[in-house]
Amino acid sequence: MKFTAFLKTRGATAAIFMGIFYAVAMLGIFLPGYTAIPGNVDELPIAIINDDAGKNGAMIAENLQQNLPFKEIETDITNKQALKDLEHNDLALVVHIPKTFSENIQKGEASSSIDFTINEAGATVVSSTMNAIVTEINSQLSTQFSQQTAQGVLMNFNVPEKQAAELAEKIEKSYVGNVVTINEIPDGMNHNMLPMFLTMAGYVGAMIGAMQLVGAFRASRGKASKTRLFTYVQMAAILIAVVSSIIAVGVAYLIDKPSGDLFFGIVGQQILNYMVCFNFTAILIFLFGEGGMILNLPILLMQTIANGATITRDMMHAPYEWMSHISPMYYSVQAYFANLFGSISPSPYIWSMAAVGAVAMLINMAIVAFLHKPMPVQVSETEVEKKAAEITA
Repeated sequence: MKFTAFLKTRGATAAIFMGIFYAVAMLGIFLPGYTAIPGNVDELPIAIINDDAGKNGAMIAENLQQNLPFKEIETDITNKQALKDLEHNDLALVVHIPKTFSENIQKGEASSSIDFTINEAGATVVSSTMNAIVTEINSQLSTQFSQQTAQGVLMNFNVPEKQAAELAEKIEKSYVGNVVTINEIPDGMNHNMLPMFLTMAGYVGAMIGAMQLVGAFRASRGKASKTRLFTYVQMAAILIAVVSSIIAVGVAYLIDKPSGDLFFGIVGQQILNYMVCFNFTAILIFLFGEGGMILNLPILLMQTIANGATITRDMMHAPYEWMSHISPMYYSVQAYFANLFGSISPSPYIWSMAAVGAVAMLINMAIVAFLHKPMPVQVSETEVEKKAAEITA
């Protein structure tokens, strides 16, 4: 056989196609998706709450609104509600100017601080970006409250020059930018990425499992009714989900060592994650057979950006944001963040993931019921002999 003839074989042509297809799909999905960093940082919502009874707070709040690079800045909200929204990652940063800020500044008290609160239990880009922005804000505020600036402000209020200079020095020393981090994640990128890696481990395993089990479904047609075979497929998937999830979570505990109290909750979520991803990826395989795996690959790649581990929905380009609403990976990652590091219940994300899985299973049932033609069930020789013996008896 010549090399040219070998290249024309089914395996060689398939390998060539997949090499080109995977390269185009990966680069064509990843590169546009990551252009949202830092380009779409201005889409992140933040809140600035000014409770200061004096004029300094109003001046700072107005300055921040004009200079910060965010399109959505909430000001008509209480600090308590803003912190609650921050815990749910509905806000990326909460800036709180306390009631006594101006009073403390004028007295030169060290308690005159502005609180900048950041939630680490979310997309990594958000927390790192907010930390950088807060550092810049504090630098600007330190400049704003420099001795010359403060002295000029006080002189406008008819304060004698000598007294103004003394007060200005106190102001310069008294300002504190208080950075508050809630739901802190332990040091190490392995901790930040654990929600995504657990989710992807389940998703990729479920996608390959769907290809194998649906293949077994097709190969077994005629040996049992398609309803029974579909049930067998789901039962086998549940068995694999339980075993693989226990092993996956065990490996995570060996390396990252999460709290032991969370073990059964994480195992339960991983089992659900596997089953939802299994039915989600099985749709295209039930429809197109092995060709469905080719279509599943770009969907998987798209979800690695749309799952919210790196960037939030607010930053995503439209196609990735749309995908996040039907993506089992998005809800799984957010549930893991809430469960492992957060202070909120993961239940809303768990229920949303379960809903995606239920819809996917219903679609698979419809495909099997209406698109897969029924085949007569073949009776094996052993079963024939057994029935004959029963009749004779």
